[in-house]
Amino acid sequence: MEHIPKLFLETTVFNFYFEGKQGQKQTAAIRLFEAIAGGKYEAYTSDAVMDEIKDASAEKAEKMKALSKEYSMKVIQSSPKAKRMADIYVKKGIIPLKFRNDALHIATAVVNELDFVVSYNQGHIVKTKTMIGTGFANLREGYRQIGLSTPTEVLDYD
Repeated sequence: MEHIPKLFLETTVFNFYFEGKQGQKQTAAIRLFEAIAGGKYEAYTSDAVMDEIKDASAEKAEKMKALSKEYSMKVIQSSPKAKRMADIYVKKGIIPLKFRNDALHIATAVVNELDFVVSYNQGHIVKTKTMIGTGFANLREGYRQIGLSTPTEVLDYD
């Protein structure tokens, strides 16, 4: 049986889906959601992402929440295990304390055995230092390394 990759969608992917500029990032975000609808991927997000979505304008926040429902995304609750891993990433200097939520997004995907965190956050998530650092931390804690990728990288993965 073929493995269907499990994707954790971070806030920026929802955001770019509704980006008004019709740029390459928006196109890739839309293509990713279409691939999810087509059964190519299983989509997940978290309560932490849903909380971040509330920070958008009311209208955009409603659209982003509707998107998660429309694509039947499973919303994972941030567990004590995920919070512990996020703290490890911060303590080891992989992700700055100020951006602990980014660490929590990765940790939630890791402890729930997902395959990729999909994000446009190239400051703290989709970054070589973060991939290497979280990979080592995950292995030390008994978890596997997962992909930290942009929608384009995931779509081009095949």
